[in-house]
Amino acid sequence: MRGSPHVEAGVKRRTQAGAGAGAGSGAGCLLAGAGAVIAVLAWAPLARVNVTGGFEGQHRDLSVLYLDFPLIALGGALLPVVAWRAGLTVVGRPWAAVLGAVAALALGVWGLTAWWEPSGPPVFRE
Repeated sequence: MRGSPHVEAGVKRRTQAGAGAGAGSGAGCLLAGAGAVIAVLAWAPLARVNVTGGFEGQHRDLSVLYLDFPLIALGGALLPVVAWRAGLTVVGRPWAAVLGAVAALALGVWGLTAWWEPSGPPVFRE
């Protein structure tokens, strides 16, 4: 017994849509990994003074390792994937979505390095 043509068309559409999900998942994972690594590499030189303690180790703040580091890595991983997925949904072309994801990551890293600043010792002016 065969089902209705509408049901068969729906099943066929779902299997065709699911067939491309493997390549999309690979691109999304690649973007997430690259985004996390790039964000952490851009952030690490700024955080170095907090880990080493600066001059004579007087201002050591290890909260950058257990608070800021995971948030920077998570943001770097999520931002390009969300931009890529939105680009795929809106534009529908994979190359345009990847270009949008790279641009979003570049803007995110720029914003991170412009905005995030390690805490430092108080500066007293005379």
